[in-house]
Amino acid sequence: MNKIEKDVLALIAEDSRLTAKKMAAMLGVEESKVMQTVSALEAAGTIVKYTAILNTDSVDDESVEALIEVKVTPQRGHGFDMIANEIAAHEEVKNLYLMSGAYDLAVIVQGKSLRNVSRFVSEKISTYDTVISTATHFILKKYKVEGAIMRKNNTPERLSIQA
Repeated sequence: MNKIEKDVLALIAEDSRLTAKKMAAMLGVEESKVMQTVSALEAAGTIVKYTAILNTDSVDDESVEALIEVKVTPQRGHGFDMIANEIAAHEEVKNLYLMSGAYDLAVIVQGKSLRNVSRFVSEKISTYDTVISTATHFILKKYKVEGAIMRKNNTPERLSIQA
């Protein structure tokens, strides 16, 4: 990967709303060069998706997120990839990672309720033949996501204890 590709990726990772014109000015290159670089990175699959980080405390959304640790038996010739791809195909799954440690996979899921997530684990994840065990951890509050602090503007960090 060359310097312009690394620089463009760093800028997009920090703020995906930056225009090619703005990135070109920041990097001291032609706008067309930035546009070509972005197009090439998208075509190569290096840039997979542009998204926004939402402070869900500010959104009237009653969904629930959970981190599910999954211990599996790797399959001959496929390792963890086959079961990971099967789990990733579920719409409830937001993120899925191969991990070191006691569990093999970390799965972040989103559901409408605690019961919805619990049923997803018991009726879908745990039913795979290669799944040995799971541990579900419900996410109660997000403090920092992708480097962004999750707090409402003009909201004090702590509640006042004075009357």
